[in-house]
Amino acid sequence: MVSPIFVVYFLILLLVGVPVLFALGLSPAIALFQDDKVLFINMLYQRLYSGLDSFLLLALPFFMLAGEFMVSGGITTRIITFSQTMVRHMRGGLGHVVILASTLFGALTGSAVAATSAIGNMLIPEMVRYKYDRTYAAALTAAATVLGTIIPPSGIMLIYAFVMNTSVAAMFMGGVVPGIILCIGLMLVNRLQMKKYPEVEQFERATRTERVAGLKLAILPLFTPIIILGGIYGGIFTPTEAAAVAVFYALILSVWIMKNLKLKEVFPMVARVGVNAAAILIIVAAASGFASAVSLSGVAKEITSFLYSITDNKYMLIFIINIFLFIVGMFLDAGPAILIFAPILAPIMTNVGIDPVHFGVVMVSNLSIGLATPPMGLVLFVASGVSGVPLQKISKAILPFLFVEFFIIFLISFFPALVIGLPKLLGLM
Repeated sequence: MVSPIFVVYFLILLLVGVPVLFALGLSPAIALFQDDKVLFINMLYQRLYSGLDSFLLLALPFFMLAGEFMVSGGITTRIITFSQTMVRHMRGGLGHVVILASTLFGALTGSAVAATSAIGNMLIPEMVRYKYDRTYAAALTAAATVLGTIIPPSGIMLIYAFVMNTSVAAMFMGGVVPGIILCIGLMLVNRLQMKKYPEVEQFERATRTERVAGLKLAILPLFTPIIILGGIYGGIFTPTEAAAVAVFYALILSVWIMKNLKLKEVFPMVARVGVNAAAILIIVAAASGFASAVSLSGVAKEITSFLYSITDNKYMLIFIINIFLFIVGMFLDAGPAILIFAPILAPIMTNVGIDPVHFGVVMVSNLSIGLATPPMGLVLFVASGVSGVPLQKISKAILPFLFVEFFIIFLISFFPALVIGLPKLLGLM
């Protein structure tokens, strides 16, 4: 048995600023040394290898590389142009463009941070030019781009599917409806917020010719999620093979069709993605060791007993766990949080009758919103850097959007058909 004190050590290391990777690796090791169980350390760190020994995890760097090719290939401009022709005429039109572009961008790259940087750099100055408040523009961009990790394909959903051994296809399809609802919810908030900014300039409705031209620009990039999801759903290839196909398609599109990416730029890009993927995967390895320590320590059983002592009602349990995940998301990135807490919380939800795919989508959505919550929300820092607006101002302006996003989290929690209805309809569950 591992002493549960390692959980306290983990929290202390995080609070003093130790990177998550080292906090995950050191905390159980310190507890084992303290308990004079040095032999267990070899077993613990064997999990560093076994935690990565999965064909499914190969999909993660592939999806990252496909997204990198897409961004460098100039899809951002095409997606924004298409989005403008669809929604620019509405009240708060440019805000709607940010939200729709973020939704589409997420379907192509699966990265909230990349979306914040790419869309923010292009649209925040444009919004300011049309009399939007700069702080509001930055907050809206941060709130909208978290959709990138909810709309499939999603690397975070891939990690949950790996940890809990659930269907990747079901997870991906389960994220579609929540992603659309979040998109609509953010548009409604943006529309209501326009009452505060009567000076914002309006656009004319795009002509049919402009819409057709915008669709022609965006149609090939938009085929990417269709190829990925259609191939997985149709049984043509596995999620890992789908990710490799996405890389091949994105390469052809960016280099030879759109011609915005030169072949000589591909190899440095592959190296950069390799480094970034390694940084993520080594955290996966460390978290696997940490999860083993959690299992050996009996912490999971203690947490389960504690929650059941409060209530055994599944709706109350998922309410409590959502509050807990929201707080976790303020301080911990979504990937490590899923690796640490999914093995503890998902069995509790399964025992009270909540489907693991349903809970997985809820968990991923909740922790994704954590990317935009102060004090540690990563996209807040990116939005601040892109816009030049202090983090404190963005944190205040983003609150109405966070409120509606959290409301939608509870909506999909209490109405499971919104999540698992589509996967069941398609025969994935």
